[in-house]
Amino acid sequence: MFSKINSMGLFGLNAFSVDVETDIRMGQPAFEIVGLPDTVVKESRERIKSAILAGGLKFPNARVMMNLAPADTKKSGSVHDLAIFMGILTAMGVIGVDTDDCCFIGEVSLNGNVRHVNGVLPMTLTAMKSGIRKIFVPADNAFEASVVDGIEVYGVKSIIEIIAHFTGGKKLSVCDRYSPAPLPDMNIPDFSDIKGQHSAKLALEIAASGGHNVLLIGSPGSGKSMLAKRLPGILPLMTFEESIETTNIHSISGLIEKDTPLVTVRPFRAPHHTISAAGLAGGGTIPHPGEISLAHNGTLFLDELAEFDRKTLEILRQPLEEQKVTISRASGTITYPSSIMLVAAMNPCPCGFFGHPKKRCICSHKQVANYLSKISGPLLDRLDLHVEVAPVEFSHLSSTKKEESSASIRKRIQAAREIQNERFRGTGISCNARITSSKLHEFCPLDNEANSFLCGVFDVMGLSARAYDRILKVSRTIADLDGSEVIKKRHISQAVQYRSLDRKYWNQEG
Repeated sequence: MFSKINSMGLFGLNAFSVDVETDIRMGQPAFEIVGLPDTVVKESRERIKSAILAGGLKFPNARVMMNLAPADTKKSGSVHDLAIFMGILTAMGVIGVDTDDCCFIGEVSLNGNVRHVNGVLPMTLTAMKSGIRKIFVPADNAFEASVVDGIEVYGVKSIIEIIAHFTGGKKLSVCDRYSPAPLPDMNIPDFSDIKGQHSAKLALEIAASGGHNVLLIGSPGSGKSMLAKRLPGILPLMTFEESIETTNIHSISGLIEKDTPLVTVRPFRAPHHTISAAGLAGGGTIPHPGEISLAHNGTLFLDELAEFDRKTLEILRQPLEEQKVTISRASGTITYPSSIMLVAAMNPCPCGFFGHPKKRCICSHKQVANYLSKISGPLLDRLDLHVEVAPVEFSHLSSTKKEESSASIRKRIQAAREIQNERFRGTGISCNARITSSKLHEFCPLDNEANSFLCGVFDVMGLSARAYDRILKVSRTIADLDGSEVIKKRHISQAVQYRSLDRKYWNQEG
């Protein structure tokens, strides 16, 4: 007998429909799977045989031929186990109901339990768009799948449950659609803990408001890491679309929590400086997301920036410009989104005290130059704000004055981001930092005084075209925080101040 069961495959973030075709006929007993299966898929034969016996059934003493169509697309992982199991039972006649509008995803264990698999959310989204109305997934993945509207989700714990569901026994219940809870308590350190550093706090407020990349440079102990680690507490709320995009990436990476399947808090990734290029950008035989993509719609924090391998850092250049990472392998080419806010922190020299107002730097001119040269000009040019984090004064440390809280700062940032959401509605632009060159002058109008000032700055500082664009975008954010639709001279002036440290440190003019 012949049967066809719907399943889903996954390559990177791209899910695709798979038809599990089963043909059982008389002949020498055999169980073959064709259709470009990888080793894990082939091993499902032993898992399915054992699971069928565990379910009180008898594996057919016949020739079982199974094809995973389309046959020219590689199938990988254990996600097809449940569909293969259903295909055999349907071809045997154990299950006789129509399953054309159903899809089956899940790994089957030897004792018949159905185990968690990665990537259920993107597969469920694709199944819904392809016309599937019911999807059967492992019980541990049911909440994740229920994020998708327009499809009935059934959580399966064992093959006994699914056999009963289709043979007149106890029916499986449709999983309630997951609705995100109010923003959880993230237990993030608060900005009120940091004494002083008002200029650095303001710079991070601007960066968070517009999604801008920022470099924090200063001596050891000045508070660079403390500032960066408090950034998640002031980031604007995620939209539902951003949550879905981010959850897709975390889903295929196996980072989704069973009880909180939707990512509703912007990611904050902080890899160690020993990370490899593949760890940062992604890689593997079947390329998996790297830290750049796992931080999508959130923050990538690189502490001790100059300690990273220079070749690894240079990988950032294209993703920062295009908001995506493309990885090519023999198995195919995968593109992962990487719309991130890069926050980097570093010392100005190996000893850390070059340019310090009170402590003497013991590094030679060549050592300082070699240390700073680890950050290339093109990468530095892609960092919108260059912020000097000065040593904290005793008067600030000993002050009993209460500093502004993260919640208070976040209110201003959220208000500025809502202005941007309204401005960019229907354009595909998410924030000021993502304004395209073609839309720059439409969304960044300058008054005459601001335009004249920027013209003079461009000539005096010898700015690149990219630096000019980024100054305009930062000015747009400063104007939004100021409640001004038109960019004024004071907004340009403040933005220009955040482009001067490359001249102080990299050209060593101070």
